[in-house]
Amino acid sequence: MQEPEVTFELAKTFGLMEEEYKRILEILGRKPSYTELGIYSVMWSEHCSYKNSILEIKKLPRSGGRLLVGAGEENAGLVDIGDGLAVAFKIESHNHPSAVEPYQGAATGVGGILRDIFTMGARPIAALNSLRFGSINSKENDVTRTKYLFKNVVKGIGDYGNCFGVPTVGGEIYFDESYRDNPLVNAMAVGIVKHDEVAKATAKGVGNPVFIVGSSTGRDGIHGATFASEEISEASEAKRPSVQVGDPFTEKLLLEASLELIRSGVVVGMQDMGAAGITCSTSEMSAKDGMGMDINLDFVPAREENMSAYELMLSESQERMLVVIQKGKEDVAKKIFDKWDLNCVEIGTVTQGPNVKITYHGKVMAEVPANTLVLGGDAPVYVRESKEPAYLKEVQNFDQSQLAEPKDLNEVLITLLATPNITNKNWVYEQYDTQVRTNTVIMPGGDASVVRIKGTKKALAMKTDCNGRYVYLNPYKGAMAAVCESARNVACTGAIPLAITNCLNFGNPYKPEVYHQFREAIRGIGDACKKLNTPVTGGNVSFYNESPDYAVYPTPTIGMVGLIEDIECMVTSYFKNEGDIIAIIGNVKCSDSIGGSEYLQQQYNLVKGDAPEIDLDKEFNLVNALIQLAKAKCINSAHDVSDGGLAVNIAESCLINRTLPIGCTVNIEYKGRPDFYLFNESHGRAVISFNKENEDIVTKICNDNKIEYLNIGKTGGKAVIINKEVNIPLEIAKDAYYNSISQIMEN
Repeated sequence: MQEPEVTFELAKTFGLMEEEYKRILEILGRKPSYTELGIYSVMWSEHCSYKNSILEIKKLPRSGGRLLVGAGEENAGLVDIGDGLAVAFKIESHNHPSAVEPYQGAATGVGGILRDIFTMGARPIAALNSLRFGSINSKENDVTRTKYLFKNVVKGIGDYGNCFGVPTVGGEIYFDESYRDNPLVNAMAVGIVKHDEVAKATAKGVGNPVFIVGSSTGRDGIHGATFASEEISEASEAKRPSVQVGDPFTEKLLLEASLELIRSGVVVGMQDMGAAGITCSTSEMSAKDGMGMDINLDFVPAREENMSAYELMLSESQERMLVVIQKGKEDVAKKIFDKWDLNCVEIGTVTQGPNVKITYHGKVMAEVPANTLVLGGDAPVYVRESKEPAYLKEVQNFDQSQLAEPKDLNEVLITLLATPNITNKNWVYEQYDTQVRTNTVIMPGGDASVVRIKGTKKALAMKTDCNGRYVYLNPYKGAMAAVCESARNVACTGAIPLAITNCLNFGNPYKPEVYHQFREAIRGIGDACKKLNTPVTGGNVSFYNESPDYAVYPTPTIGMVGLIEDIECMVTSYFKNEGDIIAIIGNVKCSDSIGGSEYLQQQYNLVKGDAPEIDLDKEFNLVNALIQLAKAKCINSAHDVSDGGLAVNIAESCLINRTLPIGCTVNIEYKGRPDFYLFNESHGRAVISFNKENEDIVTKICNDNKIEYLNIGKTGGKAVIINKEVNIPLEIAKDAYYNSISQIMEN
């Protein structure tokens, strides 16, 4: 194609600012070619460069604990779990693609995060997700589109994971009108690798050949990175070509071929081709060790005719890798990929730095210093204006005592159990293959999912978590809460929290109020991670989650992984035996504030008040106590108190075992209104059950960890009974808890 003349006006259409365009001119000492302009525009987009976020992200604790590599050093985080094994895990967003093409947007989000894992040499053992949509049962707005997005995102996730052969074991789903136009689709993957089989995303050794492997390159996904760095609007529909198309069967072949190649010992470096395609992988691998590359696009396998250099460089076609092979070992790589019927084509060589040079049809189309393109190099870095949002004072100035007291708490609890944010998500996870590879031992629906590591006694607990409503009301406390709840979730299974990955979903960073939310959330995550000794392994920043009218709730999603040393010590969330003692441990004397609660929203249609208080010392102590209780094998269940408060927690503990629900009789002394006590969402609490003969050891462990213990009742019977206020037959509670979403989606 005849490349258009490069001007600043053209650069603006690519998302570059005037100062950035001038900087490109200075770097190159000339006007960039059209292809070079495209390269800089995608690599300097927020999605690739984190130019508006990196200075804040660097404040997070990114070392310590069991980390084997620092945050951002490789394609995914890597944490030691003993016995020469490590766990690789990461979470990323695919929000904008899913808003315009929900099936492929979600599917390729799963595919991309899986490649990040096996590019490290790790075999994926589990996938999770964190999803946000508008209301699916709103009486005020048409929910047709929201249901369409919800249905197809779930189908895209399920189809890709099921075909690839990885169990989708957990996640979370929230519904709120703030996400109506801009859904959030965050995908997480977890894998296992031996220490001596870890692959790195690097380019070393002058003269070493560079291969492109996997699928052929097409025109799908071009400028996907820049599309992810702008707000959703009516024009977004026209950007469907920016959404990649996935092929899970090819990805499965690519997995096996890549792992075999790594085990062969001939790999110097390997990187997934995700955002920005060949552009990103060549520049990042080169810049990491100060090298360069000569790339000839004539050799890139293309599935469409007459593709330009610009299109080949920016395509985000899926199921592709860039691999640097030891010189002289080319035949080893080709033989392995021929076996798996995949492309394995030499397209260039590693050169002495600093430039990545791109030729096509005998002409140099681009030649740019690799370091000027990448995060951590000379890509632009900005600090944006920050201003506390005016709405905070208004929403936090809230007097709950003025609320009318409900007459029937049975009705309130049934309503909460049926509300889409709390109700069991079986309609979703039953579309996923949760047991492929036969390692899943705790299925979706509890506090955290657990996957055994074959050949050992170990297992991994994993969870995604964030309550965007809390972060909206108090960005600092809300973000802390996401970390703490994730830690409580994995600890309830008996797992030691190891580290987190995060997906930071916010609005437009150029808006001072949004940037304030972002900075405060980072501060909250950092403080919680430092206290809990759960360093940040890496993750993703997703800005511009806005429609023309409003931004989504700030949603810093946390992905947590924990280690169970002995799977025989694992604990589940549900009551198991008739006559077991039920107790609250942790923050027993909690506040009765209902600010930010599901109860306040459902009963009164209000999002007001402050986010629940967080005491990091108490959170730390509770987590340690839960781990010790599990190790001592003295409890039969543990379930942390979160959305819906204590009453919902108790009902869920009765119901989570769908095939064998067990009722309970609970009596608790409290002061004030019963609804405020039963439905407030104070942190730092868990409900446990255990045999009476274990009460002494349970209380001792609680005392040793300086947390409170309160015996509140016993399991048994055919109803959920809480004081005089609640008495609901199990069958009625079960119907509300398990059938709500299916009924909504079928109507």
